[in-house]
Amino acid sequence: MAVTPSTMRALGSLAPDFSLPEVSTGKTVSLAAFRGRPLLVIFLSRHCPYVKHVVGQLASLGHDYSKRGVGVVGISSNDIVGYPDDSPAKLAEMARTHGIEFPILFDESQETAKAYRAACTPDYFLYDAEHRLVYRGQLDSSRPGSSIPVTGEDLRAALDALVAGKPVPQNQVPSMGCNIKWRAGNEPDYF
Repeated sequence: MAVTPSTMRALGSLAPDFSLPEVSTGKTVSLAAFRGRPLLVIFLSRHCPYVKHVVGQLASLGHDYSKRGVGVVGISSNDIVGYPDDSPAKLAEMARTHGIEFPILFDESQETAKAYRAACTPDYFLYDAEHRLVYRGQLDSSRPGSSIPVTGEDLRAALDALVAGKPVPQNQVPSMGCNIKWRAGNEPDYF
């Protein structure tokens, strides 16, 4: 299986705007809904073995940190013609099955993924209350097939620091996963 690393967007970058439908309800969710509070944006998919490996931790993380005032949102940008397992209905099923409480949004145009410079699933972007990027890195060191348990320790350490008003460590390891499945002719220019 091919592995794609995160692009490691520049720290301090502002969160790009988004306004996307939520897969379970169809309601539009936008960046403005998270104004004035920290935000974790997770690019994910249903079919990717890397996401499957950590999906329980993603559900737990969303539950734990939303109670602490952090907005959490998942975004799926994969081409659903080539990857029908990533359709909104299948993503909604994944959320129900794994107890994911945060909204999962569908980026059909793939423009939101491009604006974030997302490269892989999962790909994590943590923003402070002013929506400036403070973390873009791995969940933890576990990978599919490894004996390392999924703990979320790297991302949780960044979240804990942010919530406590402390500096987020800047030594960050890129996330790794499946590449975003771009529609033919719609590939981004940042690779």
